[in-house]
Amino acid sequence: MEKVTTATPHDAVFKQFLCHPETAQDFLDIHLPPALRQQCDLRTLRLEPASFVKKDLRAYHSDVIWSVNTCAGKGYIYVVIEHQSSPDALMAFRLMRYAMDVMQRHLDKGNKKLPLVIPMLFYHGIESPYPWPLCWLDEFADPALARQLYSTSFPLVDITFIADAQIMQHRRVALLELVQKHIRQRDLMMIVEQLVSLLAMGYNTDTQRETLFNYLARCGDAPNCNSVFRHIARRLPQHKEELMTLAERWHEAGRNDGRREGRQEGRQEEALRIARTMLENGIEREAVLKITGLSREELLAHGI
Repeated sequence: MEKVTTATPHDAVFKQFLCHPETAQDFLDIHLPPALRQQCDLRTLRLEPASFVKKDLRAYHSDVIWSVNTCAGKGYIYVVIEHQSSPDALMAFRLMRYAMDVMQRHLDKGNKKLPLVIPMLFYHGIESPYPWPLCWLDEFADPALARQLYSTSFPLVDITFIADAQIMQHRRVALLELVQKHIRQRDLMMIVEQLVSLLAMGYNTDTQRETLFNYLARCGDAPNCNSVFRHIARRLPQHKEELMTLAERWHEAGRNDGRREGRQEGRQEEALRIARTMLENGIEREAVLKITGLSREELLAHGI
């Protein structure tokens, strides 16, 4: 059952004060850390709507969000002020969620750079001082490892930059990596020997192999893929039936697509012939468009 919450008198009075521009300006001037205060032109404070915060979080959030220009005159800084009358062990993580929400909405408005979002907690609970950390990294079981992960670039697997010889050593993931590295090149026969070797190792499941063959047929160059399939089938007879069935299926699909395209072209040519005849016989152009289903652009493109 969804938890129902209502605003407390504590929340109401807090919001009444902190939504007032001059009051908010004094609050931020006094309580922002000096290094951050120096970046903010508090004369440009603008109260942001509550819609910045997702519906599932609004019941737990005071919705006091101010945006402010930087002192350099460009860019944005947002200040999210959260009110708490009782301590919350995961408050820092909640504040990070609010901050991410504000960043996303800033990007949704067409901005290209992330804004700086300053989460602030206003606390007046019975327990004093506030007992929980306000750095969200301290809320992990291993804060040191969390800092190592979230203060540097995230791990990157750039398959375009890894040598094929190294990929071949990647056991069960090698087949996927090799194919996705080369899927856009026209001549997939260049990697066919590596494919044969990896398939022969038997690292991958039947479903993985079938999925990969379908991926090659769908996203690779079609004639080239058929050559690859035939070569693999000769070298690995255990996969011959699977590959030949797939190759025939895609060949038939290509023929059907060609037939459909041919029929569509034939229908358009007939419609154009009818339109030309009707216009030559003095029928209004608007009537011709309705009867043939052609567009003005199609008539103009064919000199009609």
